[in-house]
Amino acid sequence: MIIEYNEKYDEDIKTLLVELQKHIENIDKEKYNVLTTKYKEESFKESMKEVKKYNGKILLYEEKNQILGMIIGLVNNEEIDSYDFKAPKRGRITELIISNKIRSKGIGTILLKEMEKHLKNIGCKAILIEVFAYNDKAINFYQKNNYHTRNTEMIKEL
Repeated sequence: MIIEYNEKYDEDIKTLLVELQKHIENIDKEKYNVLTTKYKEESFKESMKEVKKYNGKILLYEEKNQILGMIIGLVNNEEIDSYDFKAPKRGRITELIISNKIRSKGIGTILLKEMEKHLKNIGCKAILIEVFAYNDKAINFYQKNNYHTRNTEMIKEL
């Protein structure tokens, strides 16, 4: 069942954030991403600050009184019309995490569609999402949901 954020789920959210960071740490070929002792509290604090600052929303997936998934969506920007860039109001998904216990059962798609609906309802015309290049499963998931690459960041070790 999809539910909206409530403070009573803070520890569940922190657990999901840590689970994602462990996954990213494991697939990071350069080994830059690490899970520090501060990560659990700091990542939660930063996420909540962004939600508040950027008109964000958190949706959770609850099953048998357990939070097993979450998505965070924000307003990335209002409409931009400058000398070199024109863009409509866009949303940004900063987190989409499904617990290892229930991955590949369609929960991510359900959460994604609900957040897309919310962002559209508040006037967003597009949604941005940053995906770690080594996270092939996530890239495939977003491509199946009609997202495409707009920017590519490259790296070279010296």
